[in-house]
Amino acid sequence: MNLSGADLNSIARRSREMGLSFRVMSDNDLPFLEDLYASTREDELALAPWSDAEKQEFIKMQFHAQHTHYQKHYPDALWLVIELADKLIGRLYLERWKSEHRIIDIAIITKKRGQGLGKAVLLDLMDEAAEVDKAIGIHVEKNNQAMELYHRLGFKTIEDKGVYDLLKWQKGNQPNTAS
Repeated sequence: MNLSGADLNSIARRSREMGLSFRVMSDNDLPFLEDLYASTREDELALAPWSDAEKQEFIKMQFHAQHTHYQKHYPDALWLVIELADKLIGRLYLERWKSEHRIIDIAIITKKRGQGLGKAVLLDLMDEAAEVDKAIGIHVEKNNQAMELYHRLGFKTIEDKGVYDLLKWQKGNQPNTAS
């Protein structure tokens, strides 16, 4: 793993078994990350009565606003890209707070979703949090297809934030990993 000093050894077992690796994000990754962000908004934008150029401009603006917001409000986060066979396939933004580990964002490219990759990363994060007796928190859009996965893994909705739910996992919330 090439993590520039960020210790992720404890979250990597299942991920490594799936062929995943993590590395610290660089400015060279921004075009990929913008495309990845766009893939997370495809369903929503399909309903917008905008031209393709307007949609692309909207995505560019929203991605940069989100990126700037995350960098400002999570200064101590790990900004990681996820690779499979040396190809960029996702991102994991994680901040380890005193009381919990906060998943700021996790996303996998469309063609790799539903293959258990995200589940492997989440289970590794859960193992790491359990080892240090911390919870994991994440905000998830209510209509996000991954919501079912989070609930299956033992994440509980603890707060309704409008478009998002704040989910929390704690040691003792047993995941149903059969599916």
